Amino acid sequence: MKGLILCAGKGSRLYPFTRSYPKSLLPVANAPLLHACIDKLVEQQITEIGIVIHPSQETLIRASLAHAKRWDAKFEYIYQHEPKGIANAVLLAQTFIGSHSFIMLLGDNLMSISLTELRKRAEAEGNHATLLLGEVDAPQDYGIAEVENNRIIRLEEKPQAPKSNLAVLGAYVFTPVLFDAARGIKASARGEYEITDAIQWLIERGYQVSYAIAEKPNIDVGTVPRWLEANRLTLHEKGTNEIHPSVIIENCIFVEPVSIAEGAILKDCTIGPYVSIGAGSFLEGCHLENCIVLEQVHLKQLPQTVEHTVLGQGSVISGVRA
Repeated sequence: MKGLILCAGKGSRLYPFTRSYPKSLLPVANAPLLHACIDKLVEQQITEIGIVIHPSQETLIRASLAHAKRWDAKFEYIYQHEPKGIANAVLLAQTFIGSHSFIMLLGDNLMSISLTELRKRAEAEGNHATLLLGEVDAPQDYGIAEVENNRIIRLEEKPQAPKSNLAVLGAYVFTPVLFDAARGIKASARGEYEITDAIQWLIERGYQVSYAIAEKPNIDVGTVPRWLEANRLTLHEKGTNEIHPSVIIENCIFVEPVSIAEGAILKDCTIGPYVSIGAGSFLEGCHLENCIVLEQVHLKQLPQTVEHTVLGQGSVISGVRA
């Protein structure tokens, strides 16, 4: 079995942050989303992983994976030059996948559970497609599944009148028959080849399409509030402070859980709960709660508590305390 991670999206809803970072490299608790996806595949003993990217992302993504140096896996980069949808990205990966079954992940999703149950269900039942589903509060924002007798009988992308609250959560196991489905569909109204349409193509032709239910939240980090929520949930699950040994601390209070990356300097600050601070940042005289601070941020003498905020790479903010 091989792995496929889709990372070519522009992340336009997260501008201006995605002008500096590919969306899949946005950090959650100081760990890029893409790294978490790779961890999930490596946990399944998958060592051949294709990563679908836009060519403009390649330098940053290659550098990020080289810096991590923790996986015994081979990566192959597959280019998607135009945003034509997930099913199009799958077709571009056909040469890499070949005749293998594969686990496919969306590189902008926070995977909060193991993929073991999903894989077991796929292999035990001989499914042609097995999807990870989970209950969501706003089903009109997701691809939604109707289920019956442990099978998915219909999928609908962002329905105005959802028939369930079971959303497709960005983790799938497919056999190569998916390539036939991806070739057999037409572009949607938004000009993309939707993976939900390809899976519906399989359903309508009698292929087995099943699912596993996620017991923990799985977050599409597609907006700033969702990004902050992903950061909060990840830090909450860790439960304790993670402060790199190189961090310089002077007269600070930490309200756990927080994550402070290498090379940061903090003086006279109250940090937390649910704050991550990126590498090389300098903070003095600040109080932060429920925030994401990216790399090389300078904050000094801020008169009010900063909360529910993402501070972009290289930001410089200075205030004057009374």
